[in-house]
Amino acid sequence: MTRIVCVGITVLDRIWYLDDLPKEGGKYVAKDYTEVGGGPAATAAVAAAKLGAEVDFIGRVGDDDTGRRLLAELESLGVNTRYTRVVKGARSSQSAVLVDASGERVIANYPSADLPMTADWLKEIDFSQWDSVLADVRWHEGAKQAFTLARQQGVPTVLDADVTPQDIAELVALSDHAAFSAPGLKRLTRIDNPLDALKKAQTLTNGHVYVTQGREGCYWLEKGELCHQPGYAVEVVDTTGAGDVFHGALALSLAQQMPSSEAVRFASAVAALKCTKPGGRAGIPDCDQTRSFLSLFV
Repeated sequence: MTRIVCVGITVLDRIWYLDDLPKEGGKYVAKDYTEVGGGPAATAAVAAAKLGAEVDFIGRVGDDDTGRRLLAELESLGVNTRYTRVVKGARSSQSAVLVDASGERVIANYPSADLPMTADWLKEIDFSQWDSVLADVRWHEGAKQAFTLARQQGVPTVLDADVTPQDIAELVALSDHAAFSAPGLKRLTRIDNPLDALKKAQTLTNGHVYVTQGREGCYWLEKGELCHQPGYAVEVVDTTGAGDVFHGALALSLAQQMPSSEAVRFASAVAALKCTKPGGRAGIPDCDQTRSFLSLFV
């Protein structure tokens, strides 16, 4: 069985469904509401587990009701939380998510200031036990420490390179595969054109670089050549977590030594199917569902 560890944040997503996203101040009435665990690395871990991997999540939560709920949900979805640190007296992280009728969303994340950023304690963990290490950029020190330890053991590293206040150049340099969101790539390179920005990002690492473009699909560089996987057309209900799910599926595929083109194709299908149901996790397919979906496009 493929073994993966996902390092980063887990948050409680409080999701409101509206007809339209607010464009000005005022009062709005939601059509529906739900609460579900979220966070880039945590949701990537759920995706990898749903796809059949043996998965660990390494992160930090408070010892509050939210933290206990987040860990219980991960465990119920097949993700091992044995290495996650519970911080005494701390509040856990949360997000407010607004989703419109077309599935587009706005997220306001509160990364709890109570959770220590330090990651020296990761040195106590044997990273050689995993086939790949995925990290998000929301816990910078955790990603840096995890990737450093993984590379010492010859374990491939996959970076979920989204927007964050910190400069992620050193994380990109430590990545064997850096998969950017379009905003994350623009923030790093200061280049508007995503394809030119991708070439700039390639100069920061000896690994592979990718950028996801929503419905337009995913672009990446293969031996200096630009490659493209178009997005799959589905009936979109909610795009929350689509990028996180893509990264989890990509990390699994790469750990199984799929060629980049096959890994991106598989991850794109998993992310597309996720968007057909509300929330960041409910629509995550298993391998059989994904292969059945892909068979429609042969």
